[in-house]
Amino acid sequence: MASSDELHYLNAHEQAALIARKEISPVDLVQSSLSRIEASDEVLRAWISVEPERALDAARKAEAEIMGGNYRGPLHGLPYGVKDQLHAVGFLTTLGTRVLDEDEMVAPENATIIDKLDAAGAILLGKQNLHEFGKGGTIDFPYGTPRNPWHPAYTASSSSSGSGIAPAAGHCSFSIGEDTGGSVRGPASCNGVVGLRPTFGRVSRAGGVMHAYTADTFGPLARTVRDTASILGAISGVDPRDPLSEDRPVPDYLDGIERGVKGLRLGVVKEIASPDLMDADVSAGFAAALDVLAKAGAEIEEVSLPLAKWAVPLMFLSSDADVGAYFLKNYLRDRYERFDRGTRTRLAASSLIPAGIYNRAMRARVLVRRQILDATERFDALLSPANVTAPKLIDAVAERTSDNKEEMIARHIERRISHYPFSLANVPALAVPMGYSGEGLPLSLQIAAKPFAEAMTFRVGRAYERATEWHTRHPMLEQTLKQAI
Repeated sequence: MASSDELHYLNAHEQAALIARKEISPVDLVQSSLSRIEASDEVLRAWISVEPERALDAARKAEAEIMGGNYRGPLHGLPYGVKDQLHAVGFLTTLGTRVLDEDEMVAPENATIIDKLDAAGAILLGKQNLHEFGKGGTIDFPYGTPRNPWHPAYTASSSSSGSGIAPAAGHCSFSIGEDTGGSVRGPASCNGVVGLRPTFGRVSRAGGVMHAYTADTFGPLARTVRDTASILGAISGVDPRDPLSEDRPVPDYLDGIERGVKGLRLGVVKEIASPDLMDADVSAGFAAALDVLAKAGAEIEEVSLPLAKWAVPLMFLSSDADVGAYFLKNYLRDRYERFDRGTRTRLAASSLIPAGIYNRAMRARVLVRRQILDATERFDALLSPANVTAPKLIDAVAERTSDNKEEMIARHIERRISHYPFSLANVPALAVPMGYSGEGLPLSLQIAAKPFAEAMTFRVGRAYERATEWHTRHPMLEQTLKQAI
């Protein structure tokens, strides 16, 4: 049996097996998580709020249920955290901002996801750090700058930053993040965990503070593909509180996950996996990943999505306009100075997009989406790097403006080309650890599929995971903390 100081890096399935066999208690697991948070979060800043006594009370209740023969399933007794964009009664919803007064942060109700995870027996530790209002580009974080657990000088990505850091650092078994344009996949990639953007409508958004109404999704982050599949099964399904949720049966995502990739047709997206975009480490890691999948029996060929790069400006002109319109009416005019400089610059610009341009962008999105949907019909899954560069220094990725048009375009394309096409198409996309850069920072493989084919992304991701050992590596936090001194 694992000792108490080893529990934090077991994956959720391993932790759940020990709990089910009554070899460990949920109390042991929660205490292990709380110890890790206490020891390292002053540096990593993954969390905005943690309630230890509340979590331990829930753990003791779970222990009593399990000892009494009432085991609810594989999430029972597992500690988790959520991006502070989800309401949870008893926690403030800060949204990572100075704009709101404390009385405006009081959660009016639980998000549907919280209720579902409560029913599964999972234990909420607290709320995780994020870019302001869930938008990327924050410069000055009110609750501390999120830092990469592999090296604190490097980015943990945005905007579900804490939700990627926490499972990577052994702070919790899993997290729930939110992905509009890559805010689950980016943190999963940069922190070396698995993260899924589900199909739009697969997971209820009720009780989440949402602004990009045509793209926002909640999704799980965990240490393995199997864990991520289990969590998705628990949080998915139609919800009368969310009129945009889809009334489709929720499959058993673990059924068939071990079938492998033999005979599957996998398309490598030419416009993302481009030598002109990928840095040397990502290019080498991606080539090696393709070789692994080919040796496992997949048929791999290149697929061209000529319109993919246009997903970047089209998301800015549509989803950002949705967000800008909300904040122009709420807070931007009368609380402008309370916004972070990076956030308010982006919101102010997006709130000025004319209705005619927004309309044209929404129409153009249909063309890009159609091209991606056609590709997902021809191939079982689409492959690309989850980020075209390895994680960079925090100072290097800070938001800034420039008079150099070409430089700004290249910067936006580099940071978003992996994510925005699949966000715009509202298809599932999974990020899976793919190796490490020369500096020891994580790299990631992205697997996308047709709408509601999350099971296929898991099947491909699991086959790759089984054939590699990247998911078994974890940050050496003692070294990370020393680097921060």
